Amino acid sequence: MATRISTMHVRRSAFIRATPERIWEEFNSFEHFSAWFGIGHLLHEYELKLGAAVELSVELDGTRQPYGGVITAIRPAREVSFAINWHDPSMAWPVPMLWTILLTPTYDGTTVEIFHHGFERLGADGGAQLESFEEGWDNKHLKALRAIIE
Repeated sequence: MATRISTMHVRRSAFIRATPERIWEEFNSFEHFSAWFGIGHLLHEYELKLGAAVELSVELDGTRQPYGGVITAIRPAREVSFAINWHDPSMAWPVPMLWTILLTPTYDGTTVEIFHHGFERLGADGGAQLESFEEGWDNKHLKALRAIIE
């Protein structure tokens, strides 16, 4: 079943001249996924399996901050979704956020989209959190994925 992308989301996308099946090969192992998704933050743990842990960390104000969660949806060559939250209780959201990566066949290639979503579940703080992440995200992950494939 496809993950429903919530209305409050950060979205980054890229067009890659390859089939979804070819692109999906870069999701199948820690080494492949880390080569493009582990840019800007470090990928520490990942296995493409429902319920498996996805563990990452990022440096914030000179301190490495771990975060992660579990894979909540897999549709081969279409979608992988996982829940994430900060491990530091002082930074953690009251509920996990969601990351969804979608692959959609488009013309002679694939549109690959990364969504960070679920901000509306934070109530009144959701808008400020959305804006903060919207300003901080760029498209480096998808550009790296495209460079590997094309």
